[in-house]
Amino acid sequence: MATTPELSGSCQFWLDKYLLHLQVERGLSQHTLSNYRRQLIDIAQTLGLDEWSGITPSDVKRVMAAAKMAGHKPRSIALRLSALRTFCLYLIEQKQLFSNPVEGISAPKQGKPLPKQLSVDEMQQLLNGESDEGIVCRDAAMFELLYGCGLRLNELTSLNLSDYQRDGTLRVMGKGSKQRQLPIGRHAQKALNAWLKVRPAYADPYETAIFVSKRKTRISNRQVANRLNQMAEQQSLDRKVSPHKLRHSFATHVLESSGDLRAVQELLGHANLSTTQVYTHLDFQHLAKVYDAAHPRAHKK
Repeated sequence: MATTPELSGSCQFWLDKYLLHLQVERGLSQHTLSNYRRQLIDIAQTLGLDEWSGITPSDVKRVMAAAKMAGHKPRSIALRLSALRTFCLYLIEQKQLFSNPVEGISAPKQGKPLPKQLSVDEMQQLLNGESDEGIVCRDAAMFELLYGCGLRLNELTSLNLSDYQRDGTLRVMGKGSKQRQLPIGRHAQKALNAWLKVRPAYADPYETAIFVSKRKTRISNRQVANRLNQMAEQQSLDRKVSPHKLRHSFATHVLESSGDLRAVQELLGHANLSTTQVYTHLDFQHLAKVYDAAHPRAHKK
């Protein structure tokens, strides 16, 4: 492997030796090796190192602070920290270090990306199609329930005929075998009733699933996702749509309308409120837009 001339002395020697070890012993790709090389060179240059054996936990914190000051994102800083940690483990094996200076230093927390949702108008456009054809009726019922009840995909495909209650509610088995009872909206109930009327012609006599495939047995998660994509294309929706996105859209729209986080938690079947609180960020964005558009003291371009 060609040497990297960016460093000098012993520091360079052990970096080259480590990269050769990764190439020969672990069979890493040239792309991965280049990433390791770049990360470790940046670290050595940031600290002005001539000897890796002199690196301390304080130096590691300096590296993280410098990366943050340079505008690196938490994920990028975490990758740099990981590269240094594994390199230091190698140096310990080679008797160049007695302890790992990265040990006990946590990577910066990486914020979860906010869920992407469809607008109310986009949901109307997606669910606007009507047809008496059986499979189309089935699809309409599936997607109305995904959005109208905020179901997980697996919760939808696991539904049985006995889960649809006479009082117009839906019994859902969620994660951890936790059961919840959900109200069904007017549009979802209308679509579900339309499908159940024609379902006998599309299902095996002893099949208990509400939603079945063309094979007359319980529909799979993949089939639902594929049908949703097809419907999005047919309705000229210029966005990628997934069953999970319908669930996120449900949560966002209910929270924006009601502001009741606890109710959204119950409807989604989240065990902890902290799981639901990601939607408060979405709600704040909505409120901020309203403020900017309407408040006389808001900053306007």
